[in-house]
Amino acid sequence: MALIGRGPELATVTAVVDRARAGSGGALLIAGEPGIGKTALLEHLLTGLDPADVRVLTTAATERDAHLPFAGLSRLLASVRSHGAALPPAQRAALAGAFDSGAFDEAGAVDAENKHKDKHDDADTADPFPVALATLGLLAEAATRLPLLLVVEDLHLLDAASATALAFVARRLASEPVALLAALREGLDSPLNNAGLPTLTLKPLDAAHAADVVDAQAPGLSPGLRERVLAEAGGNPLALTELTRAARQDHAATAVTTAWLPLSTRLEKAFRSRVAALPSRTRTLLVIAAVDDGSPLTEILDVARLVDGEPAGVEDLAPAVDAHLITLSGDALRFRHPLMRAAVLSGTSTRRHHAVRAALAKVLDHRTERQSRQPATAQPSPADVVAAALEEANRRIERPGGVMSAVSALEHAARLAGRPEHRTELLLHAADIAVESGRHDEVVRLLNRAASGPLTAQQQARVTWTSARFQENVHADADAYALAALAEEVASGGDTGLALRILWTAARRNFWLESGEDAARYVADLALRLPFDNEPQVLAILAYTAPMTQGAHVIARLKHWAAHPSGDATADRFLGTAAVLVGAFDLAAGFSAASLSGLRSQGRVFQLVGALAARGWSAALLCDLAVAVPSAAEADRLSQETGQTLLQGTARCTKALIAALQGELEDAERLAEESIVLGSSLRARPVLATARTALAQVAAARGAFDEALQHLRQLQDPAAAAYHPTLRYYALIDLVDVAQRAHRTEEVRDLVRRMEVIARKTPSTALHVGVRFARAVLAHEDEDAERYFLEALASDLTRWPFARARTQLAYGEWLRRRRRDAQARGPLRAARDAFDALGAVAFSERSRRELRASGEAGSERVPRAHELLNPQELQIATLAAEGLTNREIGERLHLSHRTVSNHLHRIFPKLGVTSRTALGHLLRSAD
Repeated sequence: MALIGRGPELATVTAVVDRARAGSGGALLIAGEPGIGKTALLEHLLTGLDPADVRVLTTAATERDAHLPFAGLSRLLASVRSHGAALPPAQRAALAGAFDSGAFDEAGAVDAENKHKDKHDDADTADPFPVALATLGLLAEAATRLPLLLVVEDLHLLDAASATALAFVARRLASEPVALLAALREGLDSPLNNAGLPTLTLKPLDAAHAADVVDAQAPGLSPGLRERVLAEAGGNPLALTELTRAARQDHAATAVTTAWLPLSTRLEKAFRSRVAALPSRTRTLLVIAAVDDGSPLTEILDVARLVDGEPAGVEDLAPAVDAHLITLSGDALRFRHPLMRAAVLSGTSTRRHHAVRAALAKVLDHRTERQSRQPATAQPSPADVVAAALEEANRRIERPGGVMSAVSALEHAARLAGRPEHRTELLLHAADIAVESGRHDEVVRLLNRAASGPLTAQQQARVTWTSARFQENVHADADAYALAALAEEVASGGDTGLALRILWTAARRNFWLESGEDAARYVADLALRLPFDNEPQVLAILAYTAPMTQGAHVIARLKHWAAHPSGDATADRFLGTAAVLVGAFDLAAGFSAASLSGLRSQGRVFQLVGALAARGWSAALLCDLAVAVPSAAEADRLSQETGQTLLQGTARCTKALIAALQGELEDAERLAEESIVLGSSLRARPVLATARTALAQVAAARGAFDEALQHLRQLQDPAAAAYHPTLRYYALIDLVDVAQRAHRTEEVRDLVRRMEVIARKTPSTALHVGVRFARAVLAHEDEDAERYFLEALASDLTRWPFARARTQLAYGEWLRRRRRDAQARGPLRAARDAFDALGAVAFSERSRRELRASGEAGSERVPRAHELLNPQELQIATLAAEGLTNREIGERLHLSHRTVSNHLHRIFPKLGVTSRTALGHLLRSAD
């Protein structure tokens, strides 16, 4: 009855399922107030599905499981878990870590009793992103036989880990025969709300359809009572149904005339009347189910035997099923609506309530005692517990998805610690490691547990430090100098490992916020003075705080590490960061690429996004768009999924710079403005600096050279928000080029002279390339200018083709201005060809204009292979050309193998190839 008037809504949800049947799935959230018909809509849809056409997986979240990570996901996937055998080992391990110990028993059923006793054991704290990727793979495998429909009810009660995993999956269903329908109460939050998914909001029925509902249930109802029911229900289908039902009973007047009560209260009273009419044994079972919400039926029956002193059976629940209060499915009992459960609880006496809780505790204690009965063993000392836990955490962190497994080991040790100070230390270490997973909720929970007891001043500072490590809080609380002081204090106590991590945060904070020269010198001094044994991280700290004064030392050590690879993903990420900051962009690309595989396999999403952002940014400055485009796009996507706002700003400004290089000026302008909004809210100078560089390139491409110069001068002005003491060096070519085209070279000469002095202190390639370019363009005498141009082009720019091409273009323009057209054509042709190969459309067109002005008819530019693909297609094509299988590509890019296959089917005709071999030849020829 409740589906009267829901034709359009039913068509909407049916369309989602139909698309999944056709192989193009998706997700839809169904929102609305209590009783609006969310469950009825889903039930009607499910009754009309043919099991031979689609397989349905369902889960209903409960209050009991809301704080049990992956409880909802474990129920949802229980019937398809056998398909996990086809997954890669890392994905199987991720699912095993999430589900095997407490979430699933050997038969694949939910082991609810264990979850009562330890809500944060090893399984519960598995990383959500490796689990999410494994879930996507599992669903793709299961859907090879039949399309899948996932149905989640009461989404607002779903545990955060399950919701995060499902949000990840929901974004990636477009190429899968899988549909997700999730119902949630309007106004309540869930990670899926922020996943950008379409939402169908159910509204109250209109007057005509509401009247149809009442007339269908009580056709003989008196006109006055009928109108009262319609007025009180307000178009709510459940209210229409239940108030009409109450109006037909002897006590209808009481149920309907209490107009001053809220609708939920009136409905609860109606349900309470229905419960009161049930047999005593049935009411007892409902009370137990209401108190122990989400418990298995076997547990409810065990508790009932203790409460009443005699066995109870499933048949005793039949009256409640007939009264439409509950549903039974296997070992699961579910109230048809939360108000029905509330009615049972509110109608139960305090004495009865306490009796049920006491019986429930006995049942659970008996099971726990039986499961945990083991021979006694000698207990380790508290100090040994701490040492062993730290060692175990370090061991686990290297496994696939091992970050939160390491956290679990530390938290378990904290529960065993005999001394409060040991417990606090272990919890602080756990929170420190949990930051790497990107799970802000876990970090907050662990810090709150640590802070529940007394803290020393140093421990309180560590709480502040750990909170500050999240990217979105980069501008909060402690500044770089205070963090450096904390690092020095911690190191004096002997914990140099923790001191180094704190100093790392201080260095990053100084870089992003520019805390001043004093803070930078203090951090760099500590990095050199304290006895740290992690050289890659120390090099990154020095690059953050003293990129010019320590540049020679850092670059020398980077070359050593490039020749002697570490094989460690985290070390490579530090080295990549250091290389970017000292201007060794060619080295940076290699280190960042080397770190990605290990970070992905370990589930270190927090670090992965940073590595992708650094790789994309440095590749964009090199105009290596085949690397920059997919890296920035993935960093943008993952930063949004993990809530890392600062890295989202970094990825977004990099995309703006890429779009400017590609000649997509409107997109570049839009992305740059978005980046400025993000960067301004975070006070993130590097984001603002890069966005201004992109806007300068847009303005220059449009011929607005004064505007372009104004953007670039902000990088050099200490009073400007976009000023950055490091990145300003790497915009030197842009600054001088625009100043020359605006006929304002005198305004930048002093700045260039100061940079020449700084260049004598560091072998930074990026800075030296810019200085050589500036020296040639700004030379007063023609003889000097030509000599400087030739010297710049004679330098080793093998791995800097964009800088070489810009120097060739500037030289050709210089020659043409001196009417040496024949000589100008050579460097102009070389610049044009290089820009074409790089995909730098704006510069390519500029070279062609200069060639035409020199008297040479220019050829039309032919787009390169990588320009014909979107970022994700380019990434997939590149990996396929390297010989990776669809499964391997999917594992790297957080996609299913089916999605990869579908992309390749579109990529091949776009590029005019029919095999992976031909694809590899084509992409290599475009390099």
